[in-house]
Amino acid sequence: MKVHTRYYIKTIDNLFFAVNSYIHPETHYVAFLRYVPSDDGDRILDGIKYKKLNSTQAYEYLKKNHPDYLFEWNITNKKMMGVPVEDVAMVYNPALGLKKIRENRNKSALYEKICLLSDIFHDYAGIEYANMGVTGSSLIGLESDTSDIDFIVFGLDEHKRAIEFYSRAKNDDDIILEAINDKYWEFVYDKRIKDDSMSLDEFKYYESRKNNRGIIRNTLFDILLNRNDDEIDATDNITINQLEKIRIKCDICDDSLSYDNPATYGIANVEFLEGVPRNIESIISFTHTYTGIVKNNERVIASGVCEEYVNKDSGKKTYKLIIGTTRESIGEYLKLEKSPVK
Repeated sequence: MKVHTRYYIKTIDNLFFAVNSYIHPETHYVAFLRYVPSDDGDRILDGIKYKKLNSTQAYEYLKKNHPDYLFEWNITNKKMMGVPVEDVAMVYNPALGLKKIRENRNKSALYEKICLLSDIFHDYAGIEYANMGVTGSSLIGLESDTSDIDFIVFGLDEHKRAIEFYSRAKNDDDIILEAINDKYWEFVYDKRIKDDSMSLDEFKYYESRKNNRGIIRNTLFDILLNRNDDEIDATDNITINQLEKIRIKCDICDDSLSYDNPATYGIANVEFLEGVPRNIESIISFTHTYTGIVKNNERVIASGVCEEYVNKDSGKKTYKLIIGTTRESIGEYLKLEKSPVK
């Protein structure tokens, strides 16, 4: 069964998981618990109330109720979160989710906005409807009137085209896509930044130049990337060892996968500020805040956890700096070496 990142899974116990990997072990689908049935939930689907969980709540819930959903795979000394294959009740495909919404666009104001967003990318940026999708609460039917739109463009070239189009459209009065304005900045900042790693002014600078988030008729939307099948080169033939916390300065030399999930940056000229010096080859971010945040030829500072990747066949070791070891990424960040704001 095809289950890629940003897909959703519903379990036989009505739990909803967001898939966060293109590859999976034979026993589980790697995914993060997002919604659980709860009497104090504020979302309703099929007569059941649901509550959205943060990372701490998700792990605690599974430890108590489904310890078999926390499993060991390729990371030593760490439990992965995921759904056992036999417990899958339904898989939600983002492309099919958008198709269903387009067939029912009059159901709600949010559906109408999602359809309008897809129409704009189709008509102005030349992206086929089949190469677009939707994820998050709208995909699984748990959206509310105030939900954001988690919009997906499939394929590296198509996503790049969407980003470039939006960078122009947000300043075009004839197109209804807007840049984030003062009405939303503090809301978005408080949602994304949970420590003192980045000021509000810095956040506004980075978000504005990423061109992957905007507003359509007073609703926030993201332009997310999913790679096509022929663009996925990941392998599960590795063992990952989480080592120590590190902080480095380096140059960005390959930002081609900076909008992926996880975001990947090739780096060079590494200078260690904290931790054991190693040959760090790339920065990996599982946190959406650091998607597309820096670009080729920029000198950056990054803080996270060092991971050692060991090829099971050759024994070759490579090292990466990981951002997003928790969903809130406390003390883990990526930004320019010199602050872009005063």
